[in-house]
Amino acid sequence: MTRFLVIIISVLLFYMEPIFGLFSPIQLDGEFYYLVPRFLIMYLLFLAIYYDRKRAMWYGLFFGLLYDVFFIDIIGLYSFIYPLMCLMASFIAKYVHQHLIVTTILTLLFVAVVELLLFLFYTFIGIKSMTYADFIEVRLIPTMIANSVFILMFGWAFKYILLNRFNQKALKLQK
Repeated sequence: MTRFLVIIISVLLFYMEPIFGLFSPIQLDGEFYYLVPRFLIMYLLFLAIYYDRKRAMWYGLFFGLLYDVFFIDIIGLYSFIYPLMCLMASFIAKYVHQHLIVTTILTLLFVAVVELLLFLFYTFIGIKSMTYADFIEVRLIPTMIANSVFILMFGWAFKYILLNRFNQKALKLQK
């Protein structure tokens, strides 16, 4: 069962993102704020850091392609960004301590990078006409707050599950 737990969590997070996306935008004092859930990429980053970079990149490619097909009309955007973020996180994790707090901060930084890349891409092709200041105030900061709450609630569980699976895999290879 533990063997399939990594992929089951990935699938659940993939399906949870649009459900939590229904709560966005929220209106406070006449302003709309957009909360974009990025649960899957955060889990994939934990997967790249604590378990297996190659597997995280394959999952990123697969779920990125699914995200492209089901949620946006531009094929290849998420299927490029997700594996790239997993690769970058695994390389950076070699040079920093893999403590949960460090990994959480690193994950949140990569979520901000994903949001910024998407904003720049959509601005470049002319789909969005939002200024940088509006993007930061209306979308990036609320997204980071919402995803921070999520990772603070579930980051320790991700680490425990992935390290447990890694140790099982290592024991199996020793036999």
